Amino acid sequence: MFHPLRVSAVEQLTDDAVAITFAIPAELRETFRHTPGQHVALRRVVGGVEIRRTYSICTPAAGAADDPVVRVGVRLVEGGEFSTYALKELGAGDTVEVMEPMGRFAFEPRPGRFAAIVGGSGITPVLSIAATLLAREPEARFCLIRSDRTAASTMFLDEVADLKDRWPDRFQLVTALSREEQQSGLPSGRLDRKRLTGLLPALLPVEDVDGWFLCGPFGLVQGAEGALRELGVARSRIHQEIFHVDGGTSATGTPTTATPADAASAAAAAPAHSTLTATLDGRSGNWPVREGDSLLETVLRSRSDAPYACKGGVCGTCRAFLVSGEVRMDRNYALEPDETEAGYVLACQSHPLTPEVELDFDR
Repeated sequence: MFHPLRVSAVEQLTDDAVAITFAIPAELRETFRHTPGQHVALRRVVGGVEIRRTYSICTPAAGAADDPVVRVGVRLVEGGEFSTYALKELGAGDTVEVMEPMGRFAFEPRPGRFAAIVGGSGITPVLSIAATLLAREPEARFCLIRSDRTAASTMFLDEVADLKDRWPDRFQLVTALSREEQQSGLPSGRLDRKRLTGLLPALLPVEDVDGWFLCGPFGLVQGAEGALRELGVARSRIHQEIFHVDGGTSATGTPTTATPADAASAAAAAPAHSTLTATLDGRSGNWPVREGDSLLETVLRSRSDAPYACKGGVCGTCRAFLVSGEVRMDRNYALEPDETEAGYVLACQSHPLTPEVELDFDR
């Protein structure tokens, strides 16, 4: 559900990024009390067309007696309708429709040693995770390995520096710049799989880390996961969130190009006619699936309240349980392996492979 929230501040972080803080009215304080790592979807209608974008919350989670603070980081994307609006037009006093916090990158603080590898705006949810953990768990330690293009393009510099100043013995910061040399720290260059495989054991005891958080562009996250797996880290200790996926990249990271044979194969696998039954907010309905439509698009024709944000298989907002039938997912960057094994799918990427398919958005 979306709620109209007043913008209390818009702060310039870099030339191409801002932080937006929303005022939370008393009656919505519990609704917007977030868990570290969660995100919110923002909605805007332009010329009758609805635009939704997902942004992670960067502020620490509020304690039970404190008011929640919802602040998100927005980086300008070339041709991005919402990010352009946020950087060039949005100001304090304006109103934006905001969906309540959600997401499975969320982390409940606990004692232990934790680490994150982030790129660019991927620092946003990890900033919330690290700040909350260090404040709540005196025995916890956190190592942040971040990659940015240049020092000038680095988001939340002051906030990260504050963590280092407040907890110098428990917070370790390692920075890498891909397009600029540093006076100290790592040599310039990308943090790819090969480099991380050699670097990580020199920075911290990899085997003693209780949880790894990977966030940023697809290439960085894929490379970091590969390095960790090569170093013997169990898949259950690796948590990831993709912030950007280049076009033409498959869920396995392999560039793909649709061929006539691919299209014919997909068409042959799909039934000539299929019906979707879906349960949402306790109400069920069934509708015919139009040729080429995803299951999310099928639901949205009759239920505008169906949950979604990106429609790109990245945010996970449209996750649903597959009650019966079979589906094909075009791509999946949001669901963990244990979720897909348990029967969950992304409705925005799912197409029917059987005449009858049933989804449950409430599970």
